[in-house]
Amino acid sequence: MHNLDPRFFPPSNTRTHEVCGPGADVFAFTLAARLRGSVMWVRERWEPSQINPDGFVEFIDSASLTLCNTKDQTETLAVAEEALRSGVISLVVMQLTKPLGLTAGRRLQLAARDGKSTGLSIIPEGMGSNAAETRWHCAPVFDPRFSSQDSTLQKWELIKNKSGTLGVWYVRWDPAPRRLIMVSPAGE
Repeated sequence: MHNLDPRFFPPSNTRTHEVCGPGADVFAFTLAARLRGSVMWVRERWEPSQINPDGFVEFIDSASLTLCNTKDQTETLAVAEEALRSGVISLVVMQLTKPLGLTAGRRLQLAARDGKSTGLSIIPEGMGSNAAETRWHCAPVFDPRFSSQDSTLQKWELIKNKSGTLGVWYVRWDPAPRRLIMVSPAGE
């Protein structure tokens, strides 16, 4: 077992990226742990799902996370843009429910560049912006080899990459050293 290729993870700083699938939150918290800074999580207040601090404590310290509830996606994008541009937030995670237009996506890219931050949009499957640098699909995978461990095996697929290369990785979070480990898929 070894670490995921650094050419792919973490995704490029000073850019915005997208993630979808049932493992999207794990991807976001793994990225937050890797970047080791302050994190702002922006979501519409009507969203029924909540982030439980017990669920992310093995990734980051709860003191480094700021949760921001907005009235709608327009406000979510405005808050995210300001946070990215501020230069004090390492990672801005946006939960989006509607398609992101090219203009809004480009504004987020410029804000990330100006603030030297990373942006991550959690999007519904099948939705995405042309402005995103990368798009990932993440999902848990059952593997009996890891059923006795605390961490779930994940399949991370890079499905869009403006730099060209796509790929699939099977990964597991190791909470003790707070690192991502790449593993062989079952049967290999």
